[in-house]
Amino acid sequence: MGIYFGTDGLRGVYGEELTPSVAFKCGNSLSRFCKKKKVIIGKDPRVTGDIISLSVANGLMQNGVNVIDVGLITTPAVAFLTKVLDCDYGVVISASHNPPMHNGIKIFDSDGYKISETLENSIERRFMLQASQPYYNVGRYSYQPEHIKKYIEKITANIGDLSGLKIVIDCGNGASSKIAKGIFKNLGANVFIINNKTDGLSINEESGALYPQGMAAKVIKEKANLGLAFDGDADRIIACDENGNLVDGDDILYILATFFKDKTSAVVGTTMSNKGFENALNKKGISLLRADVGDKYVIEKMKSNNILLGGEPSGHIIVKSYSTTGDGILTGLLLADIIKKTAKPLSKLINYKKYPQININVEVIDKFRILNSEKLTNETLRLQQQFASFGRVLVRASGTENKIRIMCEHKSRLVALRSAQGLEKIVKEISQR
Repeated sequence: MGIYFGTDGLRGVYGEELTPSVAFKCGNSLSRFCKKKKVIIGKDPRVTGDIISLSVANGLMQNGVNVIDVGLITTPAVAFLTKVLDCDYGVVISASHNPPMHNGIKIFDSDGYKISETLENSIERRFMLQASQPYYNVGRYSYQPEHIKKYIEKITANIGDLSGLKIVIDCGNGASSKIAKGIFKNLGANVFIINNKTDGLSINEESGALYPQGMAAKVIKEKANLGLAFDGDADRIIACDENGNLVDGDDILYILATFFKDKTSAVVGTTMSNKGFENALNKKGISLLRADVGDKYVIEKMKSNNILLGGEPSGHIIVKSYSTTGDGILTGLLLADIIKKTAKPLSKLINYKKYPQININVEVIDKFRILNSEKLTNETLRLQQQFASFGRVLVRASGTENKIRIMCEHKSRLVALRSAQGLEKIVKEISQR
């Protein structure tokens, strides 16, 4: 990771880490790598989306790149349209699951995949070297939101009739708010939509994939077949079954892997994927390959091993035959389609038990100093050896926030909890020094 770019693009609090000036530099630097001189830009509904997207566009156009602005749109839709519209790059202005005061810049290559760390570093190195063209060679700007129809046609093409299904959808007051209801309703589903504001001030606030409890309560109230909760840019999904029980990324991958068993012998997860999930896959003859946390690392491993399915417990689910990045709406469609085709409730499609997993996030000032602490390293190694085949321990720095993330997973929930709390105490002690 560089100074500006983390595990999922460039991200930060508006006016602090992310400013219009930084956005301009990012666009201007990116322009140097454009051959076709065409870039697509879309955004989630955050109030700072306009100023950040226009700053990126300004930087691009100053050096002769034409910009297609597709407006309010999901991240996976931009990834798809980047290739369909034959653009050099696709840019999404979004901080994904982060609060409204945050924003970010995600960049996709011409094939719709997130750009490499090598390119991110190359872009950063050119931030201070402004490039420009004379007035007759500057880029042009056009607003073309109608392209979202191409994305909707793509993800619904192979989905069957969903009539008879009652589905609750929580849009997290984000990018899916304008399109999610129509997509499912047009396929015949009875849709109950919640948290679909686009004011930009309530994105991810007590809603969506990070707060799916409201969705679960609505499913029970409406006696729905399933619930689907998306994050701010709709590249993540958390679902729930007909009983209101939450269904995370591991569960969703298990369902998809089981349904597509004839097409896959392996699934890509991450270091956060549950051991119980891995054991369940193995019993079905499906192996689990683990990548680093971050959907771009999952996709890299999927590509290098020619694997159809991959994802994270947090809800980034990639089905390579459909998408080049995590796609919450597409994944929700596939779940609904499977329920309809198998005539089984969602609860019956998950028949394994997870190891109890404790996750603790500790806010810190210098996450890398803490992560490199000898005391924390030694205690982590000691616990890993102690857990052995009974569980897993992972301590890592967040790629998007100033946090240390602690995960302890064990057959005994009490052992996992005490171990995680012990690591949390060490992190806080080091942080206070």
